[in-house]
Amino acid sequence: MTDASDITALDLAALLASRVCHDIISPVGAITNGLEVLEEESSEEMRTFAMDLIRKSARQASAKLQFARLAFGAAGSAGAEIDLGDAENVARGFMAGEKANLEWTAQRVLMAKNKVKLLLNLVLVSTHAVPRGGTIHVTVTGPADRPTFGLLCRGTNARIPPNVEGFLSGQLGEHNPDAHMIQPIYAGLLARAAHMAVSVAKVGDDVEFRAEPVAVEVSPVEA
Repeated sequence: MTDASDITALDLAALLASRVCHDIISPVGAITNGLEVLEEESSEEMRTFAMDLIRKSARQASAKLQFARLAFGAAGSAGAEIDLGDAENVARGFMAGEKANLEWTAQRVLMAKNKVKLLLNLVLVSTHAVPRGGTIHVTVTGPADRPTFGLLCRGTNARIPPNVEGFLSGQLGEHNPDAHMIQPIYAGLLARAAHMAVSVAKVGDDVEFRAEPVAVEVSPVEA
């Protein structure tokens, strides 16, 4: 397989489901461990620790699921637009459990669903550019129908994740897609559906992801 367009709908759905499960396994497992401690321990100190673990893990699981609902699902399917403020809220909730901090600079406007989903998926992709933690600064500029997204990743040893440029452009080479690779692949599919081009570059010690609108060809009949 050399092109992302060769991935079947069934395989794409399975890989995205695997990605979501991967994200929530850890906090759900921690909740289970906390409940086991409550059942087995009589020590008040251990029971307090277990309750704190359960509360923290439940918040993380909820945040990750709310994020996945917008980034991968059909949230707000009754309309073709999503409130960018809602996207910011779920992104902040998700990033609260990650190593990197999130800075978000954007006006609260309604924006086409695929564009918002692209932005959220780029947030996930960008976390791999700062594996030791740091800051991801998200900016949204331009009109709502033709926005430009910028994600500046700043942190110790910030780097362009392996193969991400090819995956974003839809070029898979000899790689067979798996749950770890699907994020940039799906982001690239969203970009093309939203008529946007995604690029990634090293800017000094930082890494910057950008998504910009591309011209849509209009046939003579449509014109």
